[in-house]
Amino acid sequence: MKAIRIHENGGSDKLKLEDIPKPAPGEGQAVVKLEAIGINFIDTYQRSGLYKMPLPFTLGSEGAGTVEAVGSGVSEVKAGDRVAYTGVLGSYAEYAAVPAARLVKLPAGVAAEAAAAAMLQGLTAHYLCHDTYPLKPNDTCLVHAGAGGVGLLLIQLCHRIGARVVTTVSTEEKAKLAREAGADHVVLYTKQDFVEETLRFTGGKKLDVVYDSVGQTSFMKGLDLLRPRGMMVLYGQSSGPVPPIDLNILNGKGSLYVTRPSLAHHIASREALLARATAVLEMSRAGSLKLRIGKTYPLAQARQAQDDLEGRRSTGKLLLLP
Repeated sequence: MKAIRIHENGGSDKLKLEDIPKPAPGEGQAVVKLEAIGINFIDTYQRSGLYKMPLPFTLGSEGAGTVEAVGSGVSEVKAGDRVAYTGVLGSYAEYAAVPAARLVKLPAGVAAEAAAAAMLQGLTAHYLCHDTYPLKPNDTCLVHAGAGGVGLLLIQLCHRIGARVVTTVSTEEKAKLAREAGADHVVLYTKQDFVEETLRFTGGKKLDVVYDSVGQTSFMKGLDLLRPRGMMVLYGQSSGPVPPIDLNILNGKGSLYVTRPSLAHHIASREALLARATAVLEMSRAGSLKLRIGKTYPLAQARQAQDDLEGRRSTGKLLLLP
């Protein structure tokens, strides 16, 4: 089968399309014929070496398709089931062997492309506003990168809860998408200072929570927007890692909370995975959570897809279609 692999860390030029053996299901595993593969920033972190991985390896941690075969001891799925998953390495390929306990059956009417767009980013958006900082009606939050894959979903979920949503984007085109998703105020960070613009919108009132996937260029300024005992939620680092800080800063700015969550800890058990995935996929099926697939690429164009993601030339979700 075809797969995208890397043998050394570095830029997107390290991605290689190779022929490797098609996997056979081991005990507790299912082999999935992949129809859609999610592209995420974590893929670029693993490729570059920011997140250390044993080399060589097949990239990708999210996919959707049809179960082709199952190994011994599998009761969760059977051949022919339409499924999706996230958090299992090796999805930039035509087939993947996945622990059956990490597979989610797709509701009728949910296409593989939608499922691949929903798993990592949709589940992330869900835990951020329901668990990490559980938003309440009339809370006010800031969502950075509001036209990105998580951003557009998170805006919708925050709006659905009844919170006021401020978001940052880089272009007028992206601002339009963020407003359509339910943002109450959109800041063009390329032209405006997001702290000044946010406080102008709120009349000087500070925020309950900042959801920050950008990291290095936004983190410290974001702390200035939080009310006493407000929360900074750092869940990504598209601009680079946040440097070490003196925790006494949090005291001076109002006894602030800072957290760095990950999806893996919010879907650690099968029960948690199914509950969260069911909520997101059902909202998608019902049309109350709109998934924007910004662009699709053939598997062989994985390099271009990652370049578009890192270059912020994309909106919504990017997918590989093997």
